[in-house]
Amino acid sequence: MNTANPLMQAWTGPHGLPTFADIAAAHFQPAFEAALAEHRAEIDAIAAQPEPPSFANTLAAFDASGRQLTRLQHLFYTLGASATSPELQAQQRVMAGPLAAHDSAVYMHQGLFQRVDALFEQRHTLGLTAESLRLLERVHLDFVRAGARLAPAARERYAAVMAQLAELTTRFAQNVLAAESGYQLRLATEAELAGLPGFVRAAARQAARDRGLGDGVHVITLSRSLIVPFLSFSARRDLREQAWRAWVGRGDDTGATDNRALCAQILALRAEQAALHGHACYADFALEDTMARRQDAVMDLLQRVWQPALAAHAREREAVLGAMAAAGATHALQAWDWRFYAEQARRARFELDEAEVKPYFALDRMVAAMFDCASRLFGLQFKPRPDIAGYHADVRAYEVLNADGTLRGLFLQDNFARPTKRSGAWMNALRNQSRALGAKPVILNNNNFAKGGAGEPTLLSFDDVRTLFHEFGHGLHGLLSDVEHERLAGTQVLRDFVELPSQLYEHWMAEPAVLKQFARHWQTDEPLPDALLAKLQAARQFGQGYETLRYTASAIVDMAAHALPEAPADVVGFERDTLARWGLPAEVGMNHRMTHFQHLFSSAGYAAGYYVYLWAEVLDCDAFDAFVEAGDVFEPAVAARLRECIYAAGNSVEPGAAFRAFRGRDPVVEPMLKDRGLLQATA
Repeated sequence: MNTANPLMQAWTGPHGLPTFADIAAAHFQPAFEAALAEHRAEIDAIAAQPEPPSFANTLAAFDASGRQLTRLQHLFYTLGASATSPELQAQQRVMAGPLAAHDSAVYMHQGLFQRVDALFEQRHTLGLTAESLRLLERVHLDFVRAGARLAPAARERYAAVMAQLAELTTRFAQNVLAAESGYQLRLATEAELAGLPGFVRAAARQAARDRGLGDGVHVITLSRSLIVPFLSFSARRDLREQAWRAWVGRGDDTGATDNRALCAQILALRAEQAALHGHACYADFALEDTMARRQDAVMDLLQRVWQPALAAHAREREAVLGAMAAAGATHALQAWDWRFYAEQARRARFELDEAEVKPYFALDRMVAAMFDCASRLFGLQFKPRPDIAGYHADVRAYEVLNADGTLRGLFLQDNFARPTKRSGAWMNALRNQSRALGAKPVILNNNNFAKGGAGEPTLLSFDDVRTLFHEFGHGLHGLLSDVEHERLAGTQVLRDFVELPSQLYEHWMAEPAVLKQFARHWQTDEPLPDALLAKLQAARQFGQGYETLRYTASAIVDMAAHALPEAPADVVGFERDTLARWGLPAEVGMNHRMTHFQHLFSSAGYAAGYYVYLWAEVLDCDAFDAFVEAGDVFEPAVAARLRECIYAAGNSVEPGAAFRAFRGRDPVVEPMLKDRGLLQATA
């Protein structure tokens, strides 16, 4: 063991964490080389056993293999997303190909696959438990989808394609980060700050400090929690246009962060990957292992919300045009105008001002609210551990305890935007739960909230609170996991099921009882007034046409691009033409344009799968109705069933069966349409 490399020593920090302060980027490559060699030896040993294959000596042994590699990968990807550096990014580029090549070598290992395949053929005669049978079926499918059944020449080409994809997606992600972290809109005068409420100014001052620009300077970055309020409140139309163009133009340029060619290359390689499996396009290959299964099922769902959303947006547009007329604006409505005048329309219609609302949503209070809901639903306790050092000073650690005080796992939370952190919000595991391995989960939530000013709390918008609860829903999926085998743990479920636990948990953040208890003014400690709560509830569906179109447009472009047998030569033109065919209003735009669509191009995780948020929304709205029907959003019996069937089960149960076990039937779409305020648009 290399005693000079902390990654190659025992990790002796609390809960098996490494000592982050001792880790340098240069430590990763030698640690990976050792871990890859160790895993290859383990795989060879499993395959070379003289004994006939059994569940224990093949499946369980495979699930337990590669522990050193797994922990390194979790750490590597965590730091690369949350606390990167030029040195670490160089390591990511160096290791992308070898790590992909190793995955291909493992899942194309013919000796190992023969043992797994033999067990799969006998699976119904082996007397396996339901979870063991599920593990066998999932692992066998992992091998097949990784190319284990291909002819030798095709396997060789397939491995090369996967290595190229790993390198290209790494470059794509790094380009997006560079485009985002490199942008600063400096506001130097009061005229340039016109219209911005105090919370936006405070966040812009803090963003300037974080970038070493000193006091008295205000900077707008491309962090969603900063640019969306800027677009909503700035009275300077010229500056709104500048910021908007920078936001939507990430990756669509001719400079070092140009992602247009990378998108086309990635799409071309995915089309080839699908063709090697005998599929006409990548969408067919990706959907094969989902709840939806087929393109027409996905498109049917997208169609069902598109027309109602267009109708809802048309009504919203009239309100926005009315706000423009009231303000004396004579220019045409443009995309950089929408949020500004929509805020004016919302303020006029509902007498609701976000600047009035935000002081009631301090981050620390909302974290306490999400913990309290988990305690009331699942009996969990959260013990702060300020002595546990994370990879950055912003990271907060909590021991998670069961109702009886026994340890459930460790939860880490990293809430603030910074230049070394990718955009968006996500959950990942530093360690997955497994009874067989004796592993307690270590779960991390990342958000990108704009940090409050010095001496002031971080104040969240209602959407920020929803994001906080959403990611913690994923976190609970990892923390409550209770399975035997690591491959089936936590969020390792089908992609269009993984958003159910997260989106379902969002419902509690808007519950009046939760808001009345935790939404308190950060200066006066006054609870959220009933009148203001009523305004929030009344305004909740305003703007849903606009937001639904933005999301659905992104899902449509994703599916259209991955449904092609060959990549388009001009991805920007393809995006534009696709949206024109669907009739997307020009002022709406997309959640994510292709050139910065990290869900699709930073990995294959959501490729031909961005629809899953809407698919899961059908599930989550129907699931929450079980609590509504029970008359108590914390009903103990319903919560116990939810924990057992959804949060604890991981991938040990087929997702459709898991939902039916909880709800007693298959899901229906009407609760989702009602929740978005789109039912009236279908009448």
